[in-house]
Amino acid sequence: MAKGKKADDGMKPENVLTVEQTPTETGARAMARKLLQPQLRNAATASTFAMKVLGDDVEKPGIMDFLDHVQKATVKAESGDLAIASAMLASQAVTLDAMFTELARRAAVNMGEYINAAERYGRLALKAQSNCRATLEALAKLHQPREQTVRHVHVNEGGKAVIADQFHHHAGGAENGKVADQSHAAGAAGTSPSLSCPDAFGNGVPIPSRERAEAVPYARGHESGCA
Repeated sequence: MAKGKKADDGMKPENVLTVEQTPTETGARAMARKLLQPQLRNAATASTFAMKVLGDDVEKPGIMDFLDHVQKATVKAESGDLAIASAMLASQAVTLDAMFTELARRAAVNMGEYINAAERYGRLALKAQSNCRATLEALAKLHQPREQTVRHVHVNEGGKAVIADQFHHHAGGAENGKVADQSHAAGAAGTSPSLSCPDAFGNGVPIPSRERAEAVPYARGHESGCA
C-alpha cells in the first residue's frame, strides 16, 4: 500500500493536449482555435524557459500542467484579482535590482585597466536600474486608488454651457466653474455700438432687386444747354 501511495503522489505530467470541439466546427478548426489560444501559446513559451531551472535529470510537468496554471491566472485577472500581477512586478523588481548590483560590481572591477568593458557594464547596470525603477512605479500605480473626474454641465439662459469638474487640479479650484468670470456672448449681443455705415437706412451693401433705380434728374446746367 505504501508503494502504491507513493506512486500516486509522484509526478504525473499531462502531455496530452485537450481540444474542445463544438458541434459547428471541424476537428481542424477546433485544433487551430486551440493552438491560437493566447493561454496555450504563452504556456508553451513559459514552459520552455521555466523547465531549464529543473535540469535534465528531473521529470518535468507537461504542457497541460502549464496551461492549467496560466488559465487559472487569466481567470483571476479577468475578475479583477491583481495579486499575480503584483507578485510578478515585485519579483521582477528584485531580479532587476540584482542585475544592477552585479553589473555595477563588474564595471567597478574593470575600471581603470579595461575602460571599455567598464563602460559597457556600467551602461547595462544603468539600464537594469532604469527598468527596476519603472517596474516599481508600475507596482505603486497598481495599488494606488483610481480617481475619477466627474464633470457637471450647466446650461444657462441663452445656451451658455459651463463645465465644472468635481476634482479641480488647476489653480483656483472651484473658481473655475463660476459663471461670473466667463464671457456672456448671448446676453451681450446688440448692446455694443454699431459700425458706421454709408447707407442711412442701415443697408451696408447694395440689395439686389428687380425694380429699376429711379432716374436722377438732370442738373439745370444741362437743361439750359450750358456745358
